[in-house]
Amino acid sequence: MSRFSRRAFLATVASGALARPSFSNAAGRYLVIDIDKMKFGVSHIELKAGDTVRWRNKDLVRHTATARDGSFDIDLPRGEEGSIYLVTPGKMEVYCRFHPGMIMTLSIVE
Repeated sequence: MSRFSRRAFLATVASGALARPSFSNAAGRYLVIDIDKMKFGVSHIELKAGDTVRWRNKDLVRHTATARDGSFDIDLPRGEEGSIYLVTPGKMEVYCRFHPGMIMTLSIVE
């Protein structure tokens, strides 16, 4: 990795590590939910259709962000990230397939 790309990589990692639940862009908000210490960073969050949610697994074990209705299932090995673009208003429960006691609720409004 060249010096420049290494610096850019480290800056990206550092800025991502500090990101907290939301920031906006023209298409909608981009929300980051950290998974740490065997729980989702929040138990309930209200979103708008058009928002993107990114889950980051900061825990020592593998997790998933799985919609109870089956609409998505994001595998999150240790240290990995995954995201979903939300378009349909409604309420959905999200859980971890490996740790079913880990749950959170997404409320998507128009």
